[in-house]
Amino acid sequence: MERTDLAGTADLRNFVRDSKRQMVELESLLTRCKALAPENGGDGELEKCTALEKWLCENGFSGGNVKIERFDAPDCRISSKIRPNLVVTVPGKSDDFSVWVMAHLDVVPCGDLSLWSGDPWTVVEKDGKLYGRGVEDNQQGLVSAVFAALAYIKNGAVPAHTVKLLFAADEEVGSEYGVIWLLKNTALFRKNDLVLIPDGGDSKGETIEIAEKNLLWLKVHVHGKQAHGSRPDQGNNACTAASDLLLRLHNLEQFFNRKDALFEPPVSTFQPTMRLANVSGINIIPGEDTFCMDCRILPCYTLDEVLSAVEQCCTQIEEEYGVEVCYEIPQKSESPATPKDSPVVKKLSSAIYRAHGIQARTIGIGGGTVGAELRREGIACAVWSTLDECAHMPDEYCIIENIVKDAETLIEFFSE
Repeated sequence: MERTDLAGTADLRNFVRDSKRQMVELESLLTRCKALAPENGGDGELEKCTALEKWLCENGFSGGNVKIERFDAPDCRISSKIRPNLVVTVPGKSDDFSVWVMAHLDVVPCGDLSLWSGDPWTVVEKDGKLYGRGVEDNQQGLVSAVFAALAYIKNGAVPAHTVKLLFAADEEVGSEYGVIWLLKNTALFRKNDLVLIPDGGDSKGETIEIAEKNLLWLKVHVHGKQAHGSRPDQGNNACTAASDLLLRLHNLEQFFNRKDALFEPPVSTFQPTMRLANVSGINIIPGEDTFCMDCRILPCYTLDEVLSAVEQCCTQIEEEYGVEVCYEIPQKSESPATPKDSPVVKKLSSAIYRAHGIQARTIGIGGGTVGAELRREGIACAVWSTLDECAHMPDEYCIIENIVKDAETLIEFFSE
């Protein structure tokens, strides 16, 4: 592939390269706002959203044709009673479809503070990196998107198509008050819109995520009969039955055994995870036992197929051990993949190459993103960024140069 002449976007790329200090300042401002969901002991995203909206208005996004809108989802659990979703619209030469960059405002808790080198809510700049909770997840993508759009505004340039930046609530704990709420309650998205989610990637910025494994979490309860440890004949050992069932569910990996090189690992996984305490003494035969499974299943299988196999395993255990088995599904998700040749993948691949000479490749992941919600609605999206994947870790960091590089890619993404 012959690399395109970048003269048309040179001023815009120079603008973001000259804006490193302002990028650091915006990261610092956002990090100071503890945007935690109520599930994580927080009071939501309003403080952070308000600070961001004020910054946008003071730094070039007010006036002209640029529009800033709020779409607030009601949530009575927090003091403000709302979960804010902020949308910035920069008109393009054409409005036949919109080009979206979708980042999220909320962050996860800091965890054990003793594992941090400093205050997680105060950005520390060191050796070209910014340290603090949220600086990578998802403020790096947010800041890159802001400065790519600002480059157009400040230079009097017009993107090829209408650009929309979405800064959403509630991504870290399910998106019920963010993207899911927006899909149910607004008409923001059109089926032919192109959506980029800068919330995952690799250190080179060469992988474009287009598919997710189907997700199934199971919480399995086995009911037997408690007895003294010396008289198993008078009881019905729920722990024994549960252990056998756990292994049978794990061995479904051998039944759902197709491979897909798009994913790493390239197979479906059925993994036992959390196990709850059953009895309080060694000499007690458990009458109750509960364990959990985290299943990540290739999209070639439906969750209905998998749950049918799970039911068969449960029925076999009930018959063989004389116990009762029931299970809950704390979370499940399945969605189609974004086609490799879809316009969003082509456009993003071209932008990455024009900006940095990198030949991008498509991948699938085992984790979940808000991309699944969009794909289920028939909206093609891609997940991409240049990052070291240290989200949710102590001493979370982002590389300042990556903010700049991703902004340059977004400039190219908006230009055609």
